[in-house]
Amino acid sequence: MRPAVPVAALLAASFLGGAPAAAQDWRPATIEVPAGEFLAGSDQAERDTAYRLDAIAYGSPITREQGWYQHERPRRPATTRAFAMTRTPITNRQYAAFVAETRHGAPDVDRATWSSYGLIHLWEATRRHAWPDGKPPAGREDHPVVLVSQADARAYAAWLSKKTGERWRLPSELEWEKAARGTDGRAFPWGVEFDARRLNSHDAGPFDTMPVGAYPAGASPYGLLDAVGQVYEWTSSAAGAGRALVKGGSWDDRGCGVCRPAARHGRPVALRHILIGFRLLRERRN
Repeated sequence: MRPAVPVAALLAASFLGGAPAAAQDWRPATIEVPAGEFLAGSDQAERDTAYRLDAIAYGSPITREQGWYQHERPRRPATTRAFAMTRTPITNRQYAAFVAETRHGAPDVDRATWSSYGLIHLWEATRRHAWPDGKPPAGREDHPVVLVSQADARAYAAWLSKKTGERWRLPSELEWEKAARGTDGRAFPWGVEFDARRLNSHDAGPFDTMPVGAYPAGASPYGLLDAVGQVYEWTSSAAGAGRALVKGGSWDDRGCGVCRPAARHGRPVALRHILIGFRLLRERRN
Protein backbone atom coordinates (compact mmCIF):
# COMPACT_ATOMS: atom_id res chain seq x y z
CA MET A 1 0.00 0.00 0.00
CA ARG A 2 1.33 3.44 -0.88
CA PRO A 3 1.95 5.83 2.04
CA ALA A 4 -0.88 8.36 2.43
CA VAL A 5 1.51 11.27 2.89
CA PRO A 6 0.96 14.48 0.91
CA VAL A 7 3.82 15.06 -1.47
CA ALA A 8 3.96 18.72 -0.50
CA ALA A 9 4.65 17.70 3.08
CA LEU A 10 7.41 15.34 1.99
CA LEU A 11 9.15 17.97 -0.10
CA ALA A 12 8.38 21.27 1.59
CA ALA A 13 11.44 21.14 3.83
CA SER A 14 13.74 19.96 1.04
CA PHE A 15 14.11 23.12 -1.00
CA LEU A 16 17.00 25.36 -0.03
CA GLY A 17 17.20 24.30 3.59
CA GLY A 18 13.53 24.46 4.37
CA ALA A 19 12.33 27.42 2.29
CA PRO A 20 8.67 26.98 1.29
CA ALA A 21 8.40 24.88 -1.83
CA ALA A 22 6.15 27.48 -3.48
CA ALA A 23 8.94 30.08 -3.26
CA GLN A 24 11.63 27.92 -4.85
CA ASP A 25 9.71 25.23 -6.69
CA TRP A 26 11.97 25.51 -9.73
CA ARG A 27 15.03 24.31 -7.79
CA PRO A 28 15.43 20.57 -7.18
CA ALA A 29 16.30 19.26 -3.73
CA THR A 30 19.47 17.16 -3.58
CA ILE A 31 21.17 14.41 -1.62
CA GLU A 32 24.92 14.14 -1.04
CA VAL A 33 27.04 11.22 -2.22
CA PRO A 34 30.58 11.06 -0.80
CA ALA A 35 33.70 10.29 -2.79
CA GLY A 36 35.06 6.77 -2.67
CA GLU A 37 34.61 3.19 -3.67
CA PHE A 38 31.39 1.23 -4.08
CA LEU A 39 30.45 -2.20 -5.37
CA ALA A 40 29.04 -1.79 -8.89
CA GLY A 41 27.43 -4.14 -11.40
CA SER A 42 25.98 -7.59 -10.83
CA ASP A 43 27.00 -11.24 -10.69
CA GLN A 44 25.14 -14.19 -12.18
CA ALA A 45 23.42 -14.93 -8.88
CA GLU A 46 21.83 -11.47 -8.83
CA ARG A 47 20.84 -11.76 -12.49
CA ASP A 48 19.32 -15.22 -11.91
CA THR A 49 17.23 -13.83 -9.06
CA ALA A 50 16.06 -11.03 -11.36
CA TYR A 51 15.03 -13.53 -14.01
CA ARG A 52 13.09 -15.55 -11.43
CA LEU A 53 11.22 -12.45 -10.28
CA ASP A 54 10.28 -11.68 -13.88
CA ALA A 55 9.19 -15.26 -14.59
CA ILE A 56 6.84 -15.25 -11.60
CA ALA A 57 5.33 -11.90 -12.60
CA TYR A 58 4.97 -12.60 -16.31
CA GLY A 59 4.32 -16.32 -16.11
CA SER A 60 7.09 -16.79 -18.64
CA PRO A 61 10.92 -16.93 -18.75
CA ILE A 62 10.95 -14.43 -21.62
CA THR A 63 13.43 -12.00 -20.07
CA ARG A 64 15.88 -14.86 -19.42
CA GLU A 65 15.38 -16.21 -22.94
CA GLN A 66 16.08 -12.76 -24.37
CA GLY A 67 19.08 -12.25 -22.06
CA TRP A 68 17.92 -8.90 -20.71
CA TYR A 69 20.48 -8.73 -17.91
CA GLN A 70 23.47 -10.47 -19.43
CA HIS A 71 25.16 -7.23 -20.50
CA GLU A 72 25.29 -5.64 -17.06
CA ARG A 73 28.65 -4.55 -15.67
CA PRO A 74 30.52 -7.38 -13.92
CA ARG A 75 30.36 -6.98 -10.15
CA ARG A 76 33.51 -5.21 -9.04
CA PRO A 77 34.58 -2.10 -7.10
CA ALA A 78 34.35 1.30 -8.79
CA THR A 79 35.21 4.79 -7.56
CA THR A 80 33.51 8.17 -7.94
CA ARG A 81 34.17 11.71 -6.81
CA ALA A 82 31.80 13.36 -4.34
CA PHE A 83 28.67 14.88 -5.87
CA ALA A 84 25.10 15.88 -5.16
CA MET A 85 22.13 14.32 -6.97
CA THR A 86 18.55 15.51 -7.26
CA ARG A 87 16.59 13.62 -4.64
CA THR A 88 13.85 12.71 -7.12
CA PRO A 89 13.44 12.77 -10.88
CA ILE A 90 12.88 16.26 -12.28
CA THR A 91 9.19 17.09 -12.08
CA ASN A 92 6.78 18.70 -14.50
CA ARG A 93 6.66 21.71 -12.17
CA GLN A 94 10.45 22.13 -12.22
CA TYR A 95 10.66 21.59 -15.97
CA ALA A 96 7.86 24.12 -16.52
CA ALA A 97 10.03 26.92 -15.11
CA PHE A 98 12.67 26.05 -17.71
CA VAL A 99 10.12 25.98 -20.54
CA ALA A 100 8.62 29.30 -19.46
CA GLU A 101 11.97 31.08 -19.30
CA THR A 102 13.60 29.62 -22.42
CA ARG A 103 10.63 28.80 -24.68
CA HIS A 104 12.13 25.35 -25.10
CA GLY A 105 9.64 22.93 -26.64
CA ALA A 106 7.25 21.43 -24.13
CA PRO A 107 7.18 17.64 -23.61
CA ASP A 108 5.14 16.03 -26.37
CA VAL A 109 5.38 13.71 -29.37
CA ASP A 110 3.30 13.61 -32.54
CA ARG A 111 1.55 10.50 -33.76
CA ALA A 112 3.88 9.88 -36.71
CA THR A 113 7.04 10.16 -34.61
CA TRP A 114 5.60 7.88 -31.94
CA SER A 115 4.63 5.31 -34.54
CA SER A 116 8.18 5.38 -35.93
CA TYR A 117 9.53 4.19 -32.55
CA GLY A 118 7.78 0.82 -32.91
CA LEU A 119 6.73 0.67 -29.25
CA ILE A 120 3.91 -1.41 -27.80
CA HIS A 121 2.13 1.58 -26.24
CA LEU A 122 -0.44 3.30 -28.42
CA TRP A 123 0.01 7.01 -29.19
CA GLU A 124 -3.22 7.68 -27.29
CA ALA A 125 -1.44 6.54 -24.11
CA THR A 126 0.95 9.49 -24.44
CA ARG A 127 -1.79 12.09 -24.19
CA ARG A 128 -2.11 12.04 -20.41
CA HIS A 129 1.62 12.86 -20.17
CA ALA A 130 1.81 15.48 -22.95
CA TRP A 131 1.65 19.21 -22.20
CA PRO A 132 -1.37 20.88 -23.82
CA ASP A 133 -0.73 24.56 -24.57
CA GLY A 134 2.84 24.20 -23.30
CA LYS A 135 1.83 23.61 -19.68
CA PRO A 136 1.95 20.48 -17.48
CA PRO A 137 -1.21 18.36 -17.37
CA ALA A 138 -3.48 19.44 -14.53
CA GLY A 139 -2.87 17.42 -11.39
CA ARG A 140 0.49 16.11 -12.66
CA GLU A 141 2.69 19.04 -11.67
CA ASP A 142 4.64 16.91 -9.18
CA HIS A 143 4.89 13.83 -11.40
CA PRO A 144 8.21 13.16 -13.16
CA VAL A 145 8.53 14.92 -16.48
CA VAL A 146 8.53 12.44 -19.39
CA LEU A 147 8.43 12.71 -23.19
CA VAL A 148 11.86 14.35 -23.05
CA SER A 149 14.89 13.36 -25.10
CA GLN A 150 18.42 13.24 -23.77
CA ALA A 151 19.04 16.58 -25.50
CA ASP A 152 16.03 18.07 -23.67
CA ALA A 153 17.51 16.88 -20.37
CA ARG A 154 20.88 18.40 -21.24
CA ALA A 155 19.22 21.70 -22.17
CA TYR A 156 17.45 21.77 -18.80
CA ALA A 157 20.78 21.11 -17.06
CA ALA A 158 22.41 24.00 -18.95
CA TRP A 159 19.55 26.33 -17.95
CA LEU A 160 19.72 25.27 -14.30
CA SER A 161 23.50 25.73 -14.31
CA LYS A 162 23.16 29.27 -15.62
CA LYS A 163 20.32 30.10 -13.24
CA THR A 164 22.11 28.87 -10.12
CA GLY A 165 25.78 29.48 -10.96
CA GLU A 166 26.45 25.79 -10.24
CA ARG A 167 27.40 22.93 -12.58
CA TRP A 168 24.50 20.57 -13.23
CA ARG A 169 24.61 17.67 -15.68
CA LEU A 170 23.29 14.20 -16.37
CA PRO A 171 25.00 11.57 -14.21
CA SER A 172 27.12 8.81 -15.70
CA GLU A 173 25.89 5.27 -15.26
CA LEU A 174 28.31 4.66 -12.37
CA GLU A 175 27.40 7.90 -10.59
CA TRP A 176 23.71 7.11 -10.93
CA GLU A 177 24.23 3.55 -9.70
CA LYS A 178 26.20 4.59 -6.63
CA ALA A 179 23.56 7.12 -5.60
CA ALA A 180 20.85 4.50 -6.10
CA ARG A 181 22.39 1.55 -4.20
CA GLY A 182 25.10 2.81 -1.85
CA THR A 183 28.40 1.03 -1.39
CA ASP A 184 27.55 -2.56 -0.45
CA GLY A 185 26.31 -3.94 -3.79
CA ARG A 186 22.71 -4.44 -2.65
CA ALA A 187 20.29 -5.51 -5.38
CA PHE A 188 17.72 -2.79 -4.65
CA PRO A 189 18.03 0.69 -3.12
CA TRP A 190 16.57 -0.54 0.19
CA GLY A 191 18.29 -3.91 0.42
CA VAL A 192 18.54 -7.42 -1.00
CA GLU A 193 14.89 -8.51 -1.32
CA PHE A 194 12.39 -7.11 -3.80
CA ASP A 195 9.42 -5.37 -2.11
CA ALA A 196 6.67 -4.06 -4.40
CA ARG A 197 5.45 -1.69 -1.67
CA ARG A 198 8.65 0.35 -1.91
CA LEU A 199 8.40 1.52 -5.52
CA ASN A 200 6.02 2.51 -8.28
CA SER A 201 6.04 -0.53 -10.55
CA HIS A 202 3.27 -2.49 -12.23
CA ASP A 203 3.45 -5.01 -9.37
CA ALA A 204 1.50 -2.83 -6.92
CA GLY A 205 1.33 0.61 -8.50
CA PRO A 206 -1.42 2.35 -10.47
CA PHE A 207 0.16 1.65 -13.92
CA ASP A 208 0.97 5.35 -14.25
CA THR A 209 3.42 7.90 -12.94
CA MET A 210 2.95 9.10 -9.38
CA PRO A 211 3.96 12.29 -7.56
CA VAL A 212 7.66 12.06 -6.78
CA GLY A 213 8.64 11.08 -3.25
CA ALA A 214 5.49 9.03 -2.66
CA TYR A 215 7.55 5.94 -1.73
CA PRO A 216 9.92 7.06 1.05
CA ALA A 217 10.45 3.44 2.15
CA GLY A 218 12.22 2.86 -1.16
CA ALA A 219 15.01 5.35 -0.42
CA SER A 220 18.63 4.47 -1.12
CA PRO A 221 21.24 4.65 1.68
CA TYR A 222 21.90 8.27 0.62
CA GLY A 223 18.21 9.21 0.58
CA LEU A 224 17.65 9.01 -3.17
CA LEU A 225 13.94 8.55 -3.92
CA ASP A 226 12.22 6.91 -6.90
CA ALA A 227 15.54 5.48 -8.08
CA VAL A 228 13.78 2.33 -9.32
CA GLY A 229 10.28 2.12 -10.71
CA GLN A 230 8.45 5.37 -11.55
CA VAL A 231 10.41 6.24 -14.75
CA TYR A 232 13.63 5.21 -16.44
CA GLU A 233 16.24 7.97 -16.29
CA TRP A 234 18.64 9.24 -18.91
CA THR A 235 22.35 9.06 -18.13
CA SER A 236 25.31 10.58 -19.95
CA SER A 237 26.77 7.13 -20.68
CA ALA A 238 26.74 5.98 -24.29
CA ALA A 239 25.22 2.67 -25.35
CA GLY A 240 26.39 2.63 -28.95
CA ALA A 241 26.05 5.13 -31.78
CA GLY A 242 23.20 7.54 -31.09
CA ARG A 243 22.14 5.67 -27.97
CA ALA A 244 22.46 6.26 -24.23
CA LEU A 245 21.94 4.14 -21.15
CA VAL A 246 18.74 4.56 -19.15
CA LYS A 247 18.45 3.26 -15.61
CA GLY A 248 15.88 2.35 -13.00
CA GLY A 249 12.85 0.61 -14.49
CA SER A 250 9.39 2.17 -14.62
CA TRP A 251 5.74 2.11 -13.62
CA ASP A 252 5.16 -0.16 -16.63
CA ASP A 253 7.51 -2.92 -15.40
CA ARG A 254 6.75 -5.78 -13.09
CA GLY A 255 8.80 -8.51 -11.58
CA CYS A 256 10.83 -6.38 -11.19
CA GLY A 257 14.22 -7.59 -12.39
CA VAL A 258 14.78 -4.44 -14.38
CA CYS A 259 14.13 -2.32 -11.29
CA ARG A 260 17.66 -2.84 -9.96
CA PRO A 261 20.44 -0.23 -9.95
CA ALA A 262 22.71 -2.66 -11.82
CA ALA A 263 20.22 -3.13 -14.68
CA ARG A 264 20.89 -1.12 -17.85
CA HIS A 265 19.23 -0.57 -21.20
CA GLY A 266 20.25 1.47 -24.23
CA ARG A 267 17.76 3.79 -25.93
CA PRO A 268 18.04 6.24 -28.87
CA VAL A 269 19.02 9.66 -27.53
CA ALA A 270 16.26 11.37 -29.54
CA LEU A 271 13.54 9.13 -28.05
CA ARG A 272 10.70 10.91 -26.25
CA HIS A 273 9.02 8.15 -24.24
CA ILE A 274 6.31 8.09 -21.59
CA LEU A 275 8.56 5.80 -19.53
CA ILE A 276 11.73 7.96 -19.56
CA GLY A 277 12.55 11.03 -17.49
CA PHE A 278 15.75 12.17 -15.79
CA ARG A 279 17.45 13.52 -12.71
CA LEU A 280 20.59 15.61 -12.50
CA LEU A 281 23.94 15.58 -10.76
CA ARG A 282 25.41 18.75 -9.26
CA GLU A 283 29.17 18.79 -9.16
CA ARG A 284 30.83 19.62 -5.88
CA ARG A 285 32.98 22.73 -5.80
CA ASN A 286 36.64 22.21 -4.97
